Amino acid sequence: MAKVKIPIEQMQHIVSAFEIEGQVCESMPYGSGHINDTHAVTVNQGNTRRRYILQQINHTVFKNVSALMDNVVRVTQHIRTQLERVPGSNPDRETLTVVPTRNGDAFLTTAEGVYWRVYYFIEGALTYDVPRSNQQIMEAARAFGRFQALLADLIEPPLNETIPEFHHTPRRFEHLESAVGADVAGRNASCGAEIEFALSQKAIASCVIDGLASGALPPRVTHNDTKINNVMLDNTTGAGICVIDLDTVMPGSLLYDFGDQVRSTVGDFHENEKELGRVFAKMDRFEALVAGYADTAGATMVPAEIELLPQAGALITYEIGLRFLTDFLQGDVYFNTSHETENLDRARTQFALVRSLQEQESEMREIVGRAVFAAATSRR
Repeated sequence: MAKVKIPIEQMQHIVSAFEIEGQVCESMPYGSGHINDTHAVTVNQGNTRRRYILQQINHTVFKNVSALMDNVVRVTQHIRTQLERVPGSNPDRETLTVVPTRNGDAFLTTAEGVYWRVYYFIEGALTYDVPRSNQQIMEAARAFGRFQALLADLIEPPLNETIPEFHHTPRRFEHLESAVGADVAGRNASCGAEIEFALSQKAIASCVIDGLASGALPPRVTHNDTKINNVMLDNTTGAGICVIDLDTVMPGSLLYDFGDQVRSTVGDFHENEKELGRVFAKMDRFEALVAGYADTAGATMVPAEIELLPQAGALITYEIGLRFLTDFLQGDVYFNTSHETENLDRARTQFALVRSLQEQESEMREIVGRAVFAAATSRR
C-alpha cells in the first residue's frame, strides 16, 4: 500500500468509530512497513493530546482479518495478564493494546470493505531497521525471548493459522522440485549451481517439522517475523520494551523465531547482495543475540530446542532461499523485483549465508552452550 496522507476529516470519521474521545488534530503516515498502511494519529482530548496507531489491514495479504485479529487480541491480552503479575512492569508500554470499536469489535470494516484497527501509541521508544550496536541486538533478542516466555502457556486452543504452512520447509523444498521439473520460464540453465546446492540440503529441511510431529519439539506461539525493527527500544535505557507487528503470530516452533533473528541480524549486507564475499555471519553478533534470547527464553526451552539452536539460522535462511529460487524459476510471480535476476540474486545471498553459518556451526554450538549456562546460573 502506498503511504498516503489521509485528510483530517476522513481520519476523524474513521477514528470516531473506535472507543476514542476527542478530535483528530494531526495525522501522518508512520513507519517503514510495506504491507499495512500505518498512520500516527494525534487526538486532542481536552487538556491533553494522545497519539494512536491507526492501520489499514492489507486484505490482499491477510485474507481472514477476523482470524488474524483474534490471534492479536488473545496474544496481547495474555501478555498483559502476565505482566500485571510482575512488579515494576508497565503493560501499557510492554505490549500492544488493541482499541476496540464502539461496537466492541477488534477492528472496523467500512462499507467499502476496508479494514481498520487501532493501537495505543507507545511513547518514548523507537524501532530501527538495522542494528546500530551489538547491545541493540542483545536487547531486541531479549525482547523476543521474553515474548516467547510470556506466551509459553498460551497453547490451547491453538492460534489461527493465518498463513497456512508458512514455515513448512519440506513443502518449500517440494515447490522447488516442481519448479525445476516444469521450468516454465526456461531459467533452469542459468542457475544450475543454485539448484544443485538447494537440492543437496534436503536433509536439513525437515528437522523442525519432524520434531514437532514426534513431540520432541513443543508447539509454541511464534511471531514469525523477528527482525530487529519489530521491537521497540526505549529511548532512555535502550531496553527492548515491546514486540510489535503481530500479524504473523501463529502456532509453530521457537526455532523459527530464533532462526529468523539469526538470518536477519548476523550479517551486514543487502538481501540481494551481488558481492557474495561480503555475505558471512559475524559471530560477535550471534553471541549478542544468543545472550539476550537465552536470558529471557532460556528457562522455557527444552533440551531438543537448545540442541537445534545453532542450526536454526541456517534452516530459516535456507527456507527463504528456496522461496526466492522457486519464484525465479517460475518467472517472478510472488516477490516484487526490480530486474530480471533479482530473485536469483536474493537466493544466492541466502545460500551464501547458509554456507557461512554451516561452516561456523561448531563455534555457534559453543556460544549457545555458554549462553544457556550463563542464563541458567543467573536464575539460581
